[in-house]
Amino acid sequence: MPGSLQAVFWDMDGTLVDTEPHWIREETALVESFGARWTDSHAEDCVGQALPYTAARMQEAGVQMSVREIIDHLITRVAASAREQMPWRPGAREALSVLQQAGVRSALVTMSEPTLAGAVVEALPPGQLEFMVTGDAVSRGKPDPEAYLSAFETMARTHPEPLDPRRCLAFEDSVPGVTAAVDAGLVTVAVPHWMPIPESDRYQQIPGLQGLDLAAMQRLLPA
Repeated sequence: MPGSLQAVFWDMDGTLVDTEPHWIREETALVESFGARWTDSHAEDCVGQALPYTAARMQEAGVQMSVREIIDHLITRVAASAREQMPWRPGAREALSVLQQAGVRSALVTMSEPTLAGAVVEALPPGQLEFMVTGDAVSRGKPDPEAYLSAFETMARTHPEPLDPRRCLAFEDSVPGVTAAVDAGLVTVAVPHWMPIPESDRYQQIPGLQGLDLAAMQRLLPA
């Protein structure tokens, strides 16, 4: 029907899965292994940011490794923890299932890399997340809109009807992520978790994904 929901783009860490505690634990352990300190402020500053940003901050804190070495170290350990027990956010799997049953396509847009993102996708029924745009696939990470623009273009190439960004939702849990989705022209929904997100008329906020059925998602679109 005119104005109906066409596609949904999902952030991963903090939105679909609660991996932030794993990231913070591994960041802290690595920094401390170099005799330095990783504060709550450091960790909070990196929530939702591209991994090279986090790695650069960790270098500033005292980690004597290359950016690539830091990213590989963190990704390997966080992915291992997630594979052992996937920390789904409440309502995430149910929302993805609702969309699949309704024939509304979904994709993953994350600043994580395929090692971890692939584990999340593989833990779901086939087709619930059709493809993923990961941090290593873009030249500019969130808050730049490149990742969301890439995901939208990929989805548009195979969608049965012309894709309208005003009929596509993006769910995000961080300020950098919300900024990226809004600047890509998508209807953006903030779902704050680890960090507060300021109120703004540029996006909507919901308290969580529980009970998010198709009708509720449809109501998030512009009238």
